[in-house]
Amino acid sequence: MAHAHKLEIFRGLIKFKSNITKIWGVLLFLTIITSIEVVLGIIRPPFLVEASFLGMHLLNWIFIGLTLVKAYYIAWDFMHLRDEKTSLRRTIVWVPIFLVCYLIFILLFEATYIFEVYKDGYIKWNF
Repeated sequence: MAHAHKLEIFRGLIKFKSNITKIWGVLLFLTIITSIEVVLGIIRPPFLVEASFLGMHLLNWIFIGLTLVKAYYIAWDFMHLRDEKTSLRRTIVWVPIFLVCYLIFILLFEATYIFEVYKDGYIKWNF
């Protein structure tokens, strides 16, 4: 039973009998997350586009969150981080997630500032 931990995903909530069924389970999970992103991108529900949080549409926050979930899970499963020590897992996963969130914050607030400068007419839109 030493290899039983290699056939589970979601921290052991779902267990598989073989690696082939585990691969299909991982594919299904990533497909569901991607499908949600695609459907939200096509439909663009008005209540998510009109709602704003920290200067950005709620729909954009949902896209960022779902993308980070996929990135975490890909690192967790395909890079076999579940088998590593906790400190190494946190270093590999949480530091880049923090840096990506920080970069998104900087880019979005700078873009909002530049948009406001152009919108208020301080600089002409000549490009």
